[in-house]
Amino acid sequence: MTEAPAATTRASRNPLTQNTFRFCFVYFGLFCLLLTLIPFTLLGILGRWVRRYISPWNMTLTNPLTGWVGRTFFGVDAVLHEDSGAGDQAAMWVLMLCILVVAVVATAVWTVVDRRTSHPRLLAWFTLFLRLCLGGQLLSFGFAKLIPTQMPGPTLAQLLEPYGDLSPASVLWLQVGSSYPYEMTLGAVEVAAGLLLFVPRTAVLGAALSLASMAQVLLTNMTFDIPEKLLSSHLLLISLVLLAPHLRRLVNVFVLQRPCEPLTQPSLFKDDQKNRIAVWIQVFLGIWVAFGCGYDHWVVWQDQYGAGSPKSERYGIWNVQDFTLDGQPLPPLTTDENRWQRLVFDNPGTATYQRMNGELVSARAEFLSNGQLELTAMTDTTGGTAGRQPPFATLSAEQPTPDRLLLRGTLYDRPVAITLERVDPNSFTLRSRGFHWVQDYAYFR
Repeated sequence: MTEAPAATTRASRNPLTQNTFRFCFVYFGLFCLLLTLIPFTLLGILGRWVRRYISPWNMTLTNPLTGWVGRTFFGVDAVLHEDSGAGDQAAMWVLMLCILVVAVVATAVWTVVDRRTSHPRLLAWFTLFLRLCLGGQLLSFGFAKLIPTQMPGPTLAQLLEPYGDLSPASVLWLQVGSSYPYEMTLGAVEVAAGLLLFVPRTAVLGAALSLASMAQVLLTNMTFDIPEKLLSSHLLLISLVLLAPHLRRLVNVFVLQRPCEPLTQPSLFKDDQKNRIAVWIQVFLGIWVAFGCGYDHWVVWQDQYGAGSPKSERYGIWNVQDFTLDGQPLPPLTTDENRWQRLVFDNPGTATYQRMNGELVSARAEFLSNGQLELTAMTDTTGGTAGRQPPFATLSAEQPTPDRLLLRGTLYDRPVAITLERVDPNSFTLRSRGFHWVQDYAYFR
């Protein structure tokens, strides 16, 4: 690789440009290192095993700082909830504020202490660092959609959920997950951008594709209230930082239609052979990270969403035909608080029953060796764990035909007998409508 062109060198000597570089070096460097999801991604296939012992959201080292800042200046206990998985927690926002303050102070001190007008070699390594972090994150996000594990299709219980009861985040998740080709296309764009960023010759194209992709992601996160606004906005800003040195050339080509010199990345070494070796290392790292992300999500797909994924013994949506409580049949009245309308078995160990008013209630479901079914509440209001609660329903399950289920036993210590019939999931328009080239009339139902 060649050295950066003279125009770039002259621009780097501009005081504003130099201070901007110093600020970005500190701010985005700390962001990428402290947001541990990014370094874990670069571990490739090893990350799957490392995450068993260290959580990707492990930021306990910064909890004392964010907790003190949150309590002192904002009156909140800004400590990370590691079991949340949300990226917009109060602790994250406070941490970003702390990083911002550190970056401003460090930039001022750096400017006073260091009188050099440019840092070409540091710029080269920082650019590489940002490319790898952005590329790795895009590969992780992209494979989660290309192998559709991030936004799976609606569960059986979600097919019964009234649209108006869904949160905006659920609407987005189900909308994307209802069309695997659409979700996989979104993922393919992110994977392509990530791979391009690992190759120096295509890094600018990768940054431009990343900018467009992250703009779309940030827009959906903002408009559907997805708790990843911090991460998506910073990935977009990193894309802009990578494109900034090439902005004049891009404008000349795409806007002014003028010729421009070739796009180049700053050299890591003065020796050409070392630079060539560095290029191949970057390409290998991109392949390594892509393989790790792809393998990780493929295993998740096979275990949880594929054709061989485990399902409940009585998998399906079951409509209640007859419901007898205390020896008395209950008519299907929407005002009845005891009768069920449907019972849904989807994933192993869980069940969902629907009350007559439409409310869906999740429960733990355990099929015992003697054929009995025990239903236990998901939460324990007494402060214990759900597993220690006695079941609220103990039922013997008989299935005389594949689509008929008989449940007899006790419900809240009252004798009950329930007759149910299985519903074909493809009877729902969302699953059966399919694709049509020719439509004389739009189909909105």
